[in-house]
Amino acid sequence: MRVVIQRVKEASVTINKKAVSSIHEGLLILVGIEDSDKQEDIDWLVKKIVRLRVFDDDNGVMNLSVKDIGGGIIVVSQFTLHANIKKGNRPSYIRAARPEFAIPMYEKFISAMEISMGEKIGTGEFGAQMDVALVNNGPVTIIIDSKNKDF
Repeated sequence: MRVVIQRVKEASVTINKKAVSSIHEGLLILVGIEDSDKQEDIDWLVKKIVRLRVFDDDNGVMNLSVKDIGGGIIVVSQFTLHANIKKGNRPSYIRAARPEFAIPMYEKFISAMEISMGEKIGTGEFGAQMDVALVNNGPVTIIIDSKNKDF
């Protein structure tokens, strides 16, 4: 499982001109799922993300987590995070999980994130054409791959 985490001042997801999620300060998380992902990948990532200290404390040092600041979270599925561009110029998405596997994993990731945060989080819609808007704060963007914990 691969995630791109963006610290945001605000973010929103719109589908068919209808806003489905929005937050102010917090994290926008793009999630790519592959067939080899397991519950352990979800558990490790959720724990890492919720504790990730990327928000400034009173001294201007990134020392606070999204939970510490009472920030919001939006999770959006994004199979293109598993794009392979080794051959040619057209990306291959063969590593990205098929919907019958990816959708339940995506829903488990959201559920685990909500349990860890102690509140409902925003989401996109799996497989939908979405407009994702954000004001990246910093900018701070972090990539984490559960298969490469040394990343």
